[in-house]
Amino acid sequence: MTAARARAAALRRDAGSAVAEFVLVSALLALVFAALLQIGLALHVRNTVVDSAIAGARMAAAADRSEADGAQHTATLIAAAVNERYAQDIRVDSSPSGPQTLITVTVRVPVPVVGFASTGQTWELTGRAFAEDPAL
Repeated sequence: MTAARARAAALRRDAGSAVAEFVLVSALLALVFAALLQIGLALHVRNTVVDSAIAGARMAAAADRSEADGAQHTATLIAAAVNERYAQDIRVDSSPSGPQTLITVTVRVPVPVVGFASTGQTWELTGRAFAEDPAL
């Protein structure tokens, strides 16, 4: 057997392996891409809820507003940006912090695991603002 024939035989044995490698690698890349999309969705939900809680705390901290206004504003923002079911468990508390009053909006939301589906785990996300002095 000559060297040319040996090379040709070796090439024939590898024929079709590129297709199999492509399928294996593309499946792995699709899985990594889906995982990155899910992480991006989870971060989007978290950041949106935190920002909504902060906006609700600022609303409740205004001199002419109440804690209920802050909770309603938080729920409206979350429902508009993410989903209504993420705006179900909202709590607004006020506590003294030195000479001022601190308004805290706490939102408990499910952790999105696959799409918006959850496994029962929850995040407790908060936003805070100092209350305005109504005398000023």
